[in-house]
Amino acid sequence: MRARVRAGDRAAFAGLYDQNARAVYSHALRLTGNWSEAEEVMSETFLTAWRTRETVDPEGGSLAPWLFGIATHKAHNANRRVRRRLAFLARNPDPRPVEDFADEAVGRIDDASRLALVHDALSRLRRPDREVIALCVGAGLDYRQAAEALGIPVGTVKSRLSRARARLARYSLGPALREDVEPPRRRGEKESEAAFAALPLQEET
Repeated sequence: MRARVRAGDRAAFAGLYDQNARAVYSHALRLTGNWSEAEEVMSETFLTAWRTRETVDPEGGSLAPWLFGIATHKAHNANRRVRRRLAFLARNPDPRPVEDFADEAVGRIDDASRLALVHDALSRLRRPDREVIALCVGAGLDYRQAAEALGIPVGTVKSRLSRARARLARYSLGPALREDVEPPRRRGEKESEAAFAALPLQEET
């Protein structure tokens, strides 16, 4: 697969897309907290992957870590764009009237509220910790794959994941308990976290 993708084999790349598009979208959704932004991140990820296919190492296993690394960078850029838009709107507070879409939104309220809870907990983390927990817990990558995706040592992945889990556990407690309870340390990269209890969401394809 790596050799075929490097060579520009469109059929191989289409297969790569079919195998990984949903996982990349889910990862982007966890990092952005927004369906439309996640869709854009997914599209940009595969476009960038195609344009940079010749940089793929010919030796190795699954290409998923490579894709997740691109998606993580794209999600960071997407969040920056959102912050810039919010800053612009804050300077221009007069809203434009919008069409009523209440009926269309009813079926998505529950998923949106659960996604908001997850993203709120994740947003409290530092960006490096948030990215590691999204890859290891959300996307199910092991330490080595997450390190490959982010271009960092495996030991750094482990320390960031441990720190992020401890903080998420505190955030999942009530405000009155966060300062007093230190959660037990846990091992392994695919165990669920309190902040991810809302997942998997009913995602749009």
